[in-house]
Amino acid sequence: MRQFDDTCTLPLTGRACVHRVITDPGVFASTAAGLSTVERAPAVTAAQVAARTGAPVRG
Repeated sequence: MRQFDDTCTLPLTGRACVHRVITDPGVFASTAAGLSTVERAPAVTAAQVAARTGAPVRG
């Protein structure tokens, strides 16, 4: 199951208002260039994060 995707499928109530995304595998920052890893959960690898997301994640 994906944690988040690169597009929103729900009606938008605001644009560019999310700065942090907090999930079980880690914390991600929303930047102009896309999502960037702030912190990963212990024992979670970058490959596991990539497998669980539909959006590109840096770091």
